[in-house]
Amino acid sequence: MAQGIVGGADQGAHEGARAAGPVGAVVGGTVGAAAGAVGGILGVDERPRFRTYVEERHIRSYDFDGPVRVGAVLPAEGVTYYDVPPEYGVREYRYTVVDDEPVLVDPYSHRIVEIVR
Repeated sequence: MAQGIVGGADQGAHEGARAAGPVGAVVGGTVGAAAGAVGGILGVDERPRFRTYVEERHIRSYDFDGPVRVGAVLPAEGVTYYDVPPEYGVREYRYTVVDDEPVLVDPYSHRIVEIVR
């Protein structure tokens, strides 16, 4: 798990620095570390159940102008963000659907922190 976190932090910091300088490196490193954890934010066993939960709600997918990837920033307007149900144990993030992919998003930065596949 440590390798995933460290590798994710390193990659996130590099991409963040390239996009937004030193502040971007700090934010990118944090997001990358979260994404690099082996189990992700949702546990491996929870992903299929959560994906089914989202699909059953028939949420309109947001058409994003770039690749759907961890670290991508979604707009504050035009995207509807939803609370993750308590049974998934994810309190600090929201979810939405982007290009037909359920994603977990930081509600303050609108940054994708996990793609639920």
